[in-house]
Amino acid sequence: MAMNVKPVAALEPRINEIRNLTARIINEQILPNERELWAMRRGGDATQAERDRARELRQKVQDKVKEAGLWAPHLPPEYGGSGLSFLEHAYMNEVLAYCLGAASLFGVVAPNSGNQKILLKYGTEEQKKKWLVPLTEGKMQSGFSMTEPDQPGSDPRSLKTTARRDGDQWVINGHKWFTSNGKRADFLIVMCRTDDESSDRNGRMTQIIVPTDSPGLKLVRGVEVWGHSSDHCEFIYDDVRVPLENQLGSTGSGHQAAQDRLGAGRVYHCMNSVGQMWRAFDLMVERATMREVHGGTLETKQFIQGFIAESYIDIQAARLMTIHCAQKMDSGGDARTDISAIKIFVPEAYHRVVDRAIQVWGAAGVSGDLPLAAMYQGARTLRIADGPDEVHKILIAKNVLKAYHSGETWDFGN
Repeated sequence: MAMNVKPVAALEPRINEIRNLTARIINEQILPNERELWAMRRGGDATQAERDRARELRQKVQDKVKEAGLWAPHLPPEYGGSGLSFLEHAYMNEVLAYCLGAASLFGVVAPNSGNQKILLKYGTEEQKKKWLVPLTEGKMQSGFSMTEPDQPGSDPRSLKTTARRDGDQWVINGHKWFTSNGKRADFLIVMCRTDDESSDRNGRMTQIIVPTDSPGLKLVRGVEVWGHSSDHCEFIYDDVRVPLENQLGSTGSGHQAAQDRLGAGRVYHCMNSVGQMWRAFDLMVERATMREVHGGTLETKQFIQGFIAESYIDIQAARLMTIHCAQKMDSGGDARTDISAIKIFVPEAYHRVVDRAIQVWGAAGVSGDLPLAAMYQGARTLRIADGPDEVHKILIAKNVLKAYHSGETWDFGN
């Protein structure tokens, strides 16, 4: 089923244009070829001819994306991107996410996209030439190495991986896992503790670029996720030496760089979730109108009508919350409470919508013939990724209570 994207009068013409251009490529180039484009996902079941065909199709789509001026929307033109604003990119993500994997054909692939943003903001001109440009051109792959198996991911300031100065080099020691894109990466951006004497816990962290062929860097394994092999890798850093010039930003800026990355990323993830919710919703309604059971189609059954109504409510609530947060960020407002709110609500709503769609499709819903099983796993994972829900609930409560204790009441229009 093709997505239906109509112009919205309240939106700026440029945003409507971006949504329309993105939808056209999704409907005409990606959805009709969805299974062929990602033949490699079938592992050993895909023939070499199918894999070759998939590469050809993906390149064709990427050429169309570049012709439309939508390649790498998160980067400025001087670094190979299309230079979309934050809000334009957020709206684009909703449309783009209708098809799982489509973002990769638009030059938006985690962790590369997040690393590109960090390199853009914190990198020197030399670092941008050496790492950012090849990354944007697809000549390099990168990974992000922050999480550690023995430290709470909800508090990056507790990380134990260290980097100490030795002459003109950093010497890195530590143990990381869930380093994204670890198997294919040419370099990793590594979060390290660089100053244990600092009185500021945030100021003890620095991000450093580490080429994956560096002596002392050991790839232990790709960590299985949901029972399947993955490119989220476990690494040991054993006296890994890199030049001091591989440091990103000033010493101690690593925590802020991570927050810069995650704040916008959470909004994008939520808009992605909304787009995928629309796909699950369309699949559910389509099935309900076609499937004959017990003397009528599923759409005539009140349980299924309830599924449709509840899913519509979940999608609209999630979408409006996310757009409100994105608009606040775009205008320079303090959106920290809103970011935490959507990070909690949207994945839970996403999970509910996909769960209902799976129920309507029955056995086919958990098969590889539909994207619903992957969506279901993704929705559950998002409740851990970007900070666990429980931490975000605490942050919301603290921010609200702080406002009241300071003599203010919460601004209902805020």
